[in-house]
Amino acid sequence: MRVAREPANAGAVSAEPTIEERVNAAIDKVRPGILMDGGEVWLIKVEDGTAFVQMLGACGGCAAANVTLKGAIETVVCADVPEIREVVQI
Repeated sequence: MRVAREPANAGAVSAEPTIEERVNAAIDKVRPGILMDGGEVWLIKVEDGTAFVQMLGACGGCAAANVTLKGAIETVVCADVPEIREVVQI
């Protein structure tokens, strides 16, 4: 008689998303508006409670980039990822 076994990882809880994944998910919430204006934003790194992003395309040289960064990106990221205190453009 054969006994069926569960796979070794059966019932295992999936790993929590990394802080980088959570920051990217938050950025994804504002990305459609940025893309509509011809821009893009990439998360470069997270270090000591700061998310470092690069703004590209139309956002790269736009005078309103800081408004987008602080008013939209930072607001959403800090609300969704409480470990992040600041978003900085590099």
